[in-house]
Amino acid sequence: MTISRLSGVIAAVATAIDSTGEPDTARSTSLGRFLLEHGCDGLNVLGTTGEATSFSREQRQRVMTAYADAGLPMRRLLVGTGAAAVADAVALTRHAADLGFAGALLLPPFYYREVPDEGLLRVLDAIVTATASRPIPIYLYHFPALSGVPWHLDLVARVIATFKDRVVGLKDSSGDLDFARAAAGLGEGFDVFPSSEAVLGEARRSGFAGCISATVNLNADLCARAYWQADPAALAAATAVRGLFANKPVVPGVKSVLAHIHADPDWARVMPPLEPASPAEAAAAVAGYDAVRARLAA
Repeated sequence: MTISRLSGVIAAVATAIDSTGEPDTARSTSLGRFLLEHGCDGLNVLGTTGEATSFSREQRQRVMTAYADAGLPMRRLLVGTGAAAVADAVALTRHAADLGFAGALLLPPFYYREVPDEGLLRVLDAIVTATASRPIPIYLYHFPALSGVPWHLDLVARVIATFKDRVVGLKDSSGDLDFARAAAGLGEGFDVFPSSEAVLGEARRSGFAGCISATVNLNADLCARAYWQADPAALAAATAVRGLFANKPVVPGVKSVLAHIHADPDWARVMPPLEPASPAEAAAAVAGYDAVRARLAA
């Protein structure tokens, strides 16, 4: 499938970890291929679900290269390149551009709080300038609950005005749909992706380009039916799968269900400082997932 811009159902794809604590690129790219073949329009590699900030720059670049070497359709892949250090964000974004990723998802520099807008604009300017020869599209990553640094609406409007040819969209993981709807209205062609598949029923009406969600790792087929076929039963089931992880650690939970779906216990591994789901937590998530699937099949 050829697409000119990222849109539709996008999985914030998990990154497998091997027994030595290194990224397991073979498992990771295998999952990516499976998701693209079972409902995903695209993948967000090395986002929060992909545990990007727990990896070194070299590890992240290795994972990125593995997706290209695996022959996956790079025009359908977005990759997280944000970092606390500007030089790291520049290097990662350049690497993404060289490999042909469809876009770079930029988490703002974190640790320092209440930074001035001008500081964030300087970061963007450095990245845009450094990648001018290979102008990869840039998407802002708004996740203030974890990053501590928001891409607030007035700043997003300034970013669009200043970098309109390069900054083309935003992933909103704030959970604030009013913010997401307002961001989608800031500029024609500015693509906004909320982080929950629950929005798929209103995506076109609200001007969203689709969704980018952690739980699409588990329900890509349901999300595709909800988005492309407007199937209310599939939307309800996809939303129920997401609900299994409400107020729980999402990454360990998703990985425990991935281990169940793919009959591969190694998928349950996570990088420190995260810890795997406990046996009770994993069993509850798996039971809930199987129950949702059984109800839909009945």
